[in-house]
Amino acid sequence: MKSEYKDIEPKIFELHTLGVKFGLENTINFLRQIGDPHEKLKCFHIAGSNGKGSTASFISSILTEEGHKVGLYMSPHFIRFNERIKVDGKEIPDDYIADFFTEYEDYIIRNKITFFEFTTVLAFKYFADFPVDYAVIEAGLGGRLDSTNVMTPLASIFTSISLEHTNILGNTIEEITREKAAIIKPGTKVFAGLIPEAAKKIIEERCDEQGVEFFPITDFTIKRETYLELYTEELAIDKLDSPLKGFYQKYNAALAVLVVHKTIDVHNLTSILRGLKYVVSNTSFQGRYEIYSEIPKVIMDSAHNPEGVYHFMDEFKREAKLYNKKILLFSALSDKNITDMVKNLAGTFEEIYVTQINYERSRTIEELLGYFNGNPAYSGVTIKGVSDHTAFVKEFMADEKNRKNSLVILGSMYLLGEVKKGLIS
Repeated sequence: MKSEYKDIEPKIFELHTLGVKFGLENTINFLRQIGDPHEKLKCFHIAGSNGKGSTASFISSILTEEGHKVGLYMSPHFIRFNERIKVDGKEIPDDYIADFFTEYEDYIIRNKITFFEFTTVLAFKYFADFPVDYAVIEAGLGGRLDSTNVMTPLASIFTSISLEHTNILGNTIEEITREKAAIIKPGTKVFAGLIPEAAKKIIEERCDEQGVEFFPITDFTIKRETYLELYTEELAIDKLDSPLKGFYQKYNAALAVLVVHKTIDVHNLTSILRGLKYVVSNTSFQGRYEIYSEIPKVIMDSAHNPEGVYHFMDEFKREAKLYNKKILLFSALSDKNITDMVKNLAGTFEEIYVTQINYERSRTIEELLGYFNGNPAYSGVTIKGVSDHTAFVKEFMADEKNRKNSLVILGSMYLLGEVKKGLIS
């Protein structure tokens, strides 16, 4: 009897109970079991602390405008598991997931395949079966021991590098960069966005060891007040902009352009600019300075570490004066640098509400309140806990008094996912 996705989905999420495993053996063996589909793919591999999803989506969108079939693998999802795996912006079908899990269920259980290992192997298989011309693969955590690090990609891309997951990746930029730089392999081209000099030096050393070319975005761009210029010997874009808010998104867009140009010789300005312009419609991209509601203004952003919060606030402060009252709904995971996140949030909001995500690594409401209460930067700011964040957002949107107020939902992609799912149910 054919398996139904509604029966399979809970089994997939049960794989979370196995936690996160660092190592490639499970993934390599599972891929071998199903015929090594990853070896049939031309891949772009993207690692970094912030900007992975944006850069991956820009690359995918440009390739789509070039007329290619493109697979896109990102994590986590917001509402549906299927969001993680897309071809030409369309999510992997329920039936494919159900059939794949059913066929290999005994193997998955017997070998203790984790959630991310399963999802990564599923993505490779789906992209090979479709088949796609190119696959854009976002790394999960780190690089060296991440399940995605089983391929030899056309390009390895580092969007940004900052101190995060220090309990796993290391306590310094240098240690974290070495973990991420391990995705660099012979035969690839290597690209980097705005990264610290210490990180750049380590990536350059790794490139020299592997005998590969390195292309830092700063070697090809000139920053103007509201846009970037990008120049190579073969390509000139005098005004490179992005439909996504925030100047950092212009760098993500420029990085994507440089990657496809230098890797597979994409130089058609029309397809490049259309790829940037239509990134949202081409990839169903969401959760980055996303305007969920105009009146009242509700903005959702997946900023999940100090750097991400800083970039969001840098943009939000430009429009903060438009609102009578600025309200924040915030949550964060326990492995994040919440102290610095809170520091970067200071000085803008009149009311801050903290909430707990339904996720094993979430900070509790009481813990989050502790980061704000007693902090002199929040003197005079209303700080409260909220147990039902979806109800809180619904009430904000329904209250006529909030027509000239704004609500920012920030701190974790998991928070955005729970709110979004609640709002449409």
